[in-house]
Amino acid sequence: MNARELLTLHWQAANARDWATFATTLHPQVEYRVPQTRELLCGAEALLAFYASYPGNWTLEITRLLLDGEQAVTTTAFHVEQQTLTGIAFFTLKDGLVWRIDDWWPEDYSPPPRAVPMQRY
Repeated sequence: MNARELLTLHWQAANARDWATFATTLHPQVEYRVPQTRELLCGAEALLAFYASYPGNWTLEITRLLLDGEQAVTTTAFHVEQQTLTGIAFFTLKDGLVWRIDDWWPEDYSPPPRAVPMQRY
């Protein structure tokens, strides 16, 4: 699977809440960072739990996908609670899987209560 197919599958599986397929896109040591809130998750199981427990009836659509070797960026339209937010995710791939995600949100926000606690960095 090439990088475009991998990231398209990653977002499609998240959108469909198909966690088994979503897991196949993740490197076991994946790191997920939210620089604005300085939150960090490490490991595929933690990231799966985070996505599966994210509040609200959300959906997303890829609006842009740019690739450069093992680096990629997506912008998404994230629809939740009658609003649409722009998400910008920078990906680093390793061994053909998502190894690191830096997830940026241009709008200021306070993170919602989370079922899965996140570390601060």
